[in-house]
Amino acid sequence: MQHPHDPYVRVRGAREHNLRGVDVDIPRDALAVFTGVSGSGKSSLAFGTVYAEAQRRYFESVAPYARRLIHQVGAPKVGEITGLPPAVSLQQRRSAPTSRSSVGTVTNLSNSLRMLFSRAGDYPPGAERLDSDAFSPNTAAGACPECHGLGHVHGTTEESLVPDPSLSIREGAIAAWPGAWQGKNLRDILGTLGYDVDRPWRELPAGQREWILFTDEQPVVTVHPVRDADRIQRPYQGTYMSARRYVLKTFSDTKSPTLRAKAERFLTSAPCPACGGSRLRPEALAVTFGGRTIAELAALPLTDLAGLPEDGTEAARVLVADLRSRIAPVVELGLGYLSLDRSTPTLSAGELQRLRLATQLRSGLFGVVYVLDEPSAGLHPADTEALLTVLERLKAAGNSVFVVEHHLEVVRGADWLVDVGPGAGEHGGRVLYSGPVAELASVAESATAVYLFDESPGPAREIREPRGWLTVGPVSRHNLRAVTAGFPLGVFTAVTGVSGSGKSTLVGELTAELEGVERLVRVDQRPIGRTPRSNLATYTGLFDVVRKVFAGTPEARARGYGVGRFSFNVAGGRCETCQGEGFVSVELLFLPSTYAPCPDCAGARYNPETLQVTYRGRNIADVLDLTVEAAGEFFAATPAAARSLGTLLDVGLGYLRLGQPATELSGGEAQRIKLASELQRGRRGHTLYLLDEPTTGLHPADVEVLMDRLHGLVDAGHTVVVVEHDMTVVAGADWVIDLGPGGGDRGGRIVAAGPPERVARAEGSATAPYLARVMP
Repeated sequence: MQHPHDPYVRVRGAREHNLRGVDVDIPRDALAVFTGVSGSGKSSLAFGTVYAEAQRRYFESVAPYARRLIHQVGAPKVGEITGLPPAVSLQQRRSAPTSRSSVGTVTNLSNSLRMLFSRAGDYPPGAERLDSDAFSPNTAAGACPECHGLGHVHGTTEESLVPDPSLSIREGAIAAWPGAWQGKNLRDILGTLGYDVDRPWRELPAGQREWILFTDEQPVVTVHPVRDADRIQRPYQGTYMSARRYVLKTFSDTKSPTLRAKAERFLTSAPCPACGGSRLRPEALAVTFGGRTIAELAALPLTDLAGLPEDGTEAARVLVADLRSRIAPVVELGLGYLSLDRSTPTLSAGELQRLRLATQLRSGLFGVVYVLDEPSAGLHPADTEALLTVLERLKAAGNSVFVVEHHLEVVRGADWLVDVGPGAGEHGGRVLYSGPVAELASVAESATAVYLFDESPGPAREIREPRGWLTVGPVSRHNLRAVTAGFPLGVFTAVTGVSGSGKSTLVGELTAELEGVERLVRVDQRPIGRTPRSNLATYTGLFDVVRKVFAGTPEARARGYGVGRFSFNVAGGRCETCQGEGFVSVELLFLPSTYAPCPDCAGARYNPETLQVTYRGRNIADVLDLTVEAAGEFFAATPAAARSLGTLLDVGLGYLRLGQPATELSGGEAQRIKLASELQRGRRGHTLYLLDEPTTGLHPADVEVLMDRLHGLVDAGHTVVVVEHDMTVVAGADWVIDLGPGGGDRGGRIVAAGPPERVARAEGSATAPYLARVMP
């Protein structure tokens, strides 16, 4: 039996995902970092095993009726774990945040500010005190009745609905109208009503233009269509709908994302005239604190908000002190440039995770194990030191901190290192080393050791000469103020700067409409699909090739099976019990419903007849279970599949399974899948590639592979622009644009631009000292 005060979490026989019966001991009350190449199994050990088991034990202790309210995690595949405290997980996977979710709601700072206004605000004479709910735009008591608490209203203008007034209505002047029959119907109705549909739009009287675009009337007329020679068309009753009415109706009612996006192009969004964009009722905006409304304070950067005066009543003093203490850890993590009203969808995954981390710091929990997923993602090297301080504080408060991480500075700051590998997928899944950081140097198999202890700069690369320039600006958006930037063509450009300095905003101004851009490809970290039905194979088009291969086998031909038979998304070949999902939801009376492998197909997704068709000894379900690397060998003789798989291998995704659901992929993996599907297309003219932190979630060994691929694109005549924090990547660029000097209000300027060696010497740049360290 274990000693009751055993200071270790001891894992025995972990077999989750690719782990091979792993045994490992990790000290409690320490900062332990899990390292290894992407896909080696470190997340399976930290999250899939340690955290999942802590959650499972917690559920066991909760009354059955209360379990219904908690998202249940399945029991991990592990022999036993001893010495495990309760766990708190902070992962990168983002839920789908709504436009009502903000920095204030994520951190609970909004609650403190609302309480301050409710209890200690300056009210107009005679006004009654408001409850704190009345200061929230997300409640019926506080939301502006005009815009329902959203802060803006949608409208249309003649310019947005008719971009080219030289065209006639018949030639398509009203671009916002639908195409095909529906558009022809509206034109025919206007003709019947007596409007000239062949006269250029700008020559029509203003009153007519106004009615055609904006009327709320919906007259019904009998339309006699112009007869086509090849078919008889009978008269019909047609109802007119103005362009504005059509756009607003489509935008609010349609279920089609494509139609909604099209309608949105013709809408203008303006601050709500009633609340001026503040989202609140007039009664709430009449209350001030320190001479400002709650909306004005919510729009301030947190660093400024922390400067609220503490004078006044005892209630004001206590509530301001509470607000300041909650703001402090957010500022410490380098997020002082954010304001409370900044909406969550505009934050990066790294910013969102650090906000949650700051909230945990304030919660004062003791004796738990925090499991963090790459907290340094999206962090400039200058902010990484602050992150280490925060992790040390969590540990000093009596907690254990387990971190999955690639950033070498965080790894060096650990008390204990667990290195998983040596490779990815089936080439990984073993613990190569578990112990103090310095001793990893003696582990020959470790890919991490090579980069952790060899700090010599990489070889110098010859700087490429640009063959032209793209000029952007002057840009005034978010925190950029009249910034003009030059991006060289035909070279590799890195855009750097601390979090919130304006990097993504500036790169977002590069569009396909700019002169000199033949083709633009934006590769971001948004998910490749929102349901488990979308996966690596379906997104890249590889699944179409695989289904053709199976449909071409003698067995499939003999049975009359076409390509559709091998899809799990349509009736025919799929298992109908689970509708091709591979699992079914099991209702457990008073317990939460749980997912179990389908009892009929056991997770294979197909019916038995479809699974009888094999290609080289494997059926379609077996093929979906292959890793990209194994599939590369299996389909070596099928050129279309081999090309697709080759590009996935080139961007370091050899460890993913072909059928891996999109919902299980990280932002970095989704971005590299998009890049791979772009690379497998034939080269078509000059392309401008824009990537947002492509090295997120990548081990230094994988970064090298990805960079070779991106530099290969430049050598082939294309242009690559990356937003990047990894200084080894920046040092290998041809041109660097450094924004700053700080974040938020203190950023938004170009501090330095030029070849890396010039930027590394720039005065006043937060990036320069870190870049200088890795320069050859």
